[in-house]
Amino acid sequence: MIRRVWLMTLKPGCEAEYKARHDAIWPELLDLMRASGIRNFTIHRHGLTLIAIQDRDEPAAVSEPDPIQWRWWAAMEPLMECHPDSRPIQTEVEDVFAFHAATLPKDH
Repeated sequence: MIRRVWLMTLKPGCEAEYKARHDAIWPELLDLMRASGIRNFTIHRHGLTLIAIQDRDEPAAVSEPDPIQWRWWAAMEPLMECHPDSRPIQTEVEDVFAFHAATLPKDH
């Protein structure tokens, strides 16, 4: 499994609306994530910093984002720091440690 983690930034005062929009996430966006091989996707918030974690079986195909993704980004743009084309500004985070109990030998 491939895990990607990145940071994004909310605009001040947008915390509640950001959460509300994700509580009502579009079903077609969830379908798109499933179809693209995403197994798990979580977003955590610490102040205005968002920590996104994505697990997928294979690397994402390099292609133009789906129109559904573009619409979601445009809808979220007023709430977060974004590029001029409405894509969120994402900073990839390096993995430095992982613990997986299921992979330990039984004598540990």
